[in-house]
Amino acid sequence: MLKPIGIEGIYVVHAKSGYEIHENHVNALFKAHGLEHVFMTDGDPSLFKEELLNKYFTPTIKDKLSNGVLSCTLNHILCYEAVVKNTNRYALIFENDPFFIGDFKKDISRIVEEANSLEPGFIISLENTSLRFPPYKLVNKKQLLYPATQGRCAGAYLIDNKAAHQMLADLQTHKCNEVIDWWHNTLIKNNVVKMYWAYPAITEQGSHNGLLSSTISTKERSRKRRIKWFVQRMYKTYFLHFIK
Repeated sequence: MLKPIGIEGIYVVHAKSGYEIHENHVNALFKAHGLEHVFMTDGDPSLFKEELLNKYFTPTIKDKLSNGVLSCTLNHILCYEAVVKNTNRYALIFENDPFFIGDFKKDISRIVEEANSLEPGFIISLENTSLRFPPYKLVNKKQLLYPATQGRCAGAYLIDNKAAHQMLADLQTHKCNEVIDWWHNTLIKNNVVKMYWAYPAITEQGSHNGLLSSTISTKERSRKRRIKWFVQRMYKTYFLHFIK
């Protein structure tokens, strides 16, 4: 487990039913790495009640987001409540289709070591989903975390306790009106939390690399998607990144 380095909670945004393949994948992956985790499903559409949604969202949210996207966003928020309730110093939050790149436990330990020197109140993006990276001219081999003005989706990230507190406090006066990753960007813009990108990224989403579908995507697992992702990743990681 990662508790000795301060990661005291691992939460996986999930659905109550229909995604057993994802659940089995997460259970097998995390067991292989000795990671204890909790599936967050309390925001499932089957549990939607007006009182619950009004607590976190604007009245027009259901006109903007499908039930699946709204459920995903709500489950992320409920993860923050768990982080605060359980007084986790740091927590990892995943959507239910993670794949690790490299030695995850070694890499996350190095990231936490660097995060310990940051001012509290941050999110650290761990994924390559958007295939965006720090400008090559700023990359330092001795540095893993780079300040960013926006996130890289919300498939895998580390959050500290203060950031969870601040996000929940902001919800009390400014209800969420966006999908989770856009809401993160709004919070960053409003100086509620700080964002850092881990580079190199240490996770990627199966809904993007073609190995799994997504709870909020119509894209199914396919060899064609896998090949397309591989080509895009190679181009943006090993060519485009270096000329920026």
